[in-house]
Parts: sequence; C-alpha cells; structure tokens
Amino acid sequence: MDMQLRDRVVLVTGGASGIGRGCVEVLAEEGASILIVDRNPEGGALARQLRGAGHRVVFVRADLSDELEVQSAVQTADDQFGRLDSVIACAGISGPVGRAAAEVSVADWDRVMAVNVRGNFLVAKHSVALLSKSKTSSVVFLGSDSALVAFEGMSPYCTSKGAVLMLTKSLTVDYPQVRFNCLCPGIVDTPMSRADLGRDEGFAGAGLPVMEPRQVARHAVFLASPISAPINGTALVADFGFMARSALPALNFS
Repeated sequence: MDMQLRDRVVLVTGGASGIGRGCVEVLAEEGASILIVDRNPEGGALARQLRGAGHRVVFVRADLSDELEVQSAVQTADDQFGRLDSVIACAGISGPVGRAAAEVSVADWDRVMAVNVRGNFLVAKHSVALLSKSKTSSVVFLGSDSALVAFEGMSPYCTSKGAVLMLTKSLTVDYPQVRFNCLCPGIVDTPMSRADLGRDEGFAGAGLPVMEPRQVARHAVFLASPISAPINGTALVADFGFMARSALPALNFS
C-alpha cells in the first residue's frame, strides 16, 4: 500500500530500537525523510545505514525530558528539511515492574513520568508550530493497552500511558489543524518487554499474545500518513481483541 509519505518529513522519537526503529524502517521504505531523535547513540548507526541505502535520514541525540534538547531537536527538522509533516513518538520507559505502588520510590515514579509524559508533551509543544505549516500534519503517540487496563506491579507505567492517552485528546482539542492519535498495543517483542517479563530469549512458548515491532510500526505509520486522515483524537487498540472479553468465567447459559 502506498501511504502517500514519499518526500514527507517525519520525526521519530525512540527511533534507535524497538517499535521506533521499526517505524524508521517502514518510513524509509515509504520514501519519507526521517529525523531520528533518541538518547541511544545507536540511532546514529541506523541513520548512517539508511543514508548509505539512499534514504534521507538524520539523527539527533537528545533526552526527551530536557526541554532545551527537545526544542533543539525539533529545530533540526526545520534546519535539515525545511518542514515537518508528522511526529511518531515512540520513546518511553517501563520503570520499575513487579512492585506494588507502595514499593515504588518517588525517584522511579518521577523518571517514568518525565520520559513518558513530559517527554511527549515537550515534543508536541515544540513541534506543533512547524507541524501547523503542513497540510497533512499528524502526531502519533505510542501508548499501550496499559492506558486502558491496569496490570499488577506496573502502576507508574500504567499511569503514564493513561496520561499519554489524555494528552492525545487534549492536544486534538487545542490544535485542530493537527491530527493526534494514540496507538495502544499489547505486548510487543522488544528489548524492553523481554527485560520486564524476564524473557531474554524471546516469547516462544510463553502462551502470550505477542506482536512484532514492525507489525506495530506499520500501524503507527498508517496513523501518521495522509490516508488515515479521518482518524483523529482517538486510541487505536491492537491487542488481538483481548480487551473486548469479559474477565468473568464462562456463564454457561442453559
């Protein structure tokens, strides 16, 4: 499918690995120009690899919880490409997992909120002016099914993703000239999820419904693309339909 992204400029946060890297690869295949923003220096190697294959890709190393660094990264899009059409915001951390809320330190809580909530807010704050100049502007935040249902031992992460979902809706109201959507996948086979769930070798045999990063990346790129123009201010849940199911045991109607 042609997602009408050729020569459009897309900023991807967290583009060095996981879902973000998948987004960068799919965008390159679609012919987009890409700005990778990540604190992980591996984003630079990815940019060089893609440039070697003929794609327009720039890397900026930045901490998304730092406003000046975010502002500078967005300015790079203007300096390097002269425009910005879309943002796909994938950067995020899980923080402490497997701990009840009372066992979470304030420092750990604040770090999750700084990256997952403040980071996304800052990216939107500093990109909306440039995005507003595009006729096809869009922002996609990578949320989680954890924005809608709670999992044990993950209160900072669940809270932060719920905040990202409401940030999406609030920005849609504040800036109607830009589309904002939130993609909420279930478990994705990334280094972060493997570490969180103790699955260093992957999820084979785990009995869990798991997606591959590029599968989720295609969903994110679709939401960022002009062909999804009517979709705005909403959450797209990708969880194999599990959220639609009742938690009650079978009712066994007779």
